[in-house]
Amino acid sequence: MKETISLRELFAVLRKRLWLIVLITIISATVSGVISFFVLTPVYESKTQILVNQAKNDQQLYNTQTVQTNVQLINTYNDIITSPAILDKVVKELKLDKSAQSLSGQIQVTSAQNSQVAQIVVQDTSAKRAAEIANTTASVFQKQVPKLMNVDNVKVLSKATVGESASPIKPQPLLNIAIAVVVGLIIGIGLSFLLEYLDNTLKTEQDIENILDLPVIGVVTNIKDVPKPTNVSRPDVAARVPQRGETYGS
Repeated sequence: MKETISLRELFAVLRKRLWLIVLITIISATVSGVISFFVLTPVYESKTQILVNQAKNDQQLYNTQTVQTNVQLINTYNDIITSPAILDKVVKELKLDKSAQSLSGQIQVTSAQNSQVAQIVVQDTSAKRAAEIANTTASVFQKQVPKLMNVDNVKVLSKATVGESASPIKPQPLLNIAIAVVVGLIIGIGLSFLLEYLDNTLKTEQDIENILDLPVIGVVTNIKDVPKPTNVSRPDVAARVPQRGETYGS
């Protein structure tokens, strides 16, 4: 026989184990908040922009082919910026306690489609150090491009700065807590249905009807408080103590 469950039964299961769902959700949100505020290290982000543009002289004018060439060079420059040829000098100049390979994991180079502007994005646990890495990387790259590519077409468009109230980009406690609440609800609901599925005990008359598909015609109640029998003596049958000279039955 195919088992089916109605929407009312689903809500009944959720209502029955609502305490479990709420408990798991609260625990999940609390753990996420504690980790976000007190365990995870804040990470700051700093950006600088470079412009890829061919040097122009009196005989050279801007044309579509020149612009397209600069755009295609950006893809190559993106790889060069995160290469040891550039980052080794950045590490040495800033006296960083890390390798070029480790530093490349903190740097991301992006550019919009068909744009001659590339953006160097640096993430670090220190806002000041992130700005220094971004500016130094752009400066070193600008100096090394003529030696590596035999062209001088890179200019620093804008430098990274550190604001007075720099805020970290991650972690985001409120977002993490919201995600934890959703995850807690999913886990709590799933666990509730799992426990209900594994629970094969009969608790109500409705459970018997559902399993046996037979109506219940009688219920044996559990009598907990049964009065104890007491000995009551009647005055007319009370025992009489015989007097002196009397015998029982006289």
